[in-house]
Amino acid sequence: MSLGVGKNVVLAVGQEYHLRQGKDRIIYGGMPSEEVYSIVQKKASGYQGYAWNLFFSKRQRDITVDGVKLYVENVTPGEIRLRVT
Repeated sequence: MSLGVGKNVVLAVGQEYHLRQGKDRIIYGGMPSEEVYSIVQKKASGYQGYAWNLFFSKRQRDITVDGVKLYVENVTPGEIRLRVT
């Protein structure tokens, strides 16, 4: 399933979502501190792949992952609510 423009998505910690056809997948990595949240960006091709954590300030709402612009509507230690802008 892919994330379409204007679509709202809720990810629990560890839950994965495909950004778009030909784009990476993201996983919500939780909040390592009260003011920071993490999104894991994952690239995969067949049986090979790699991933890395992206860290953002809780106050940062507009983010871009693999060229896809996202708006963070809400973030808690257990889940993140995103919208494609």
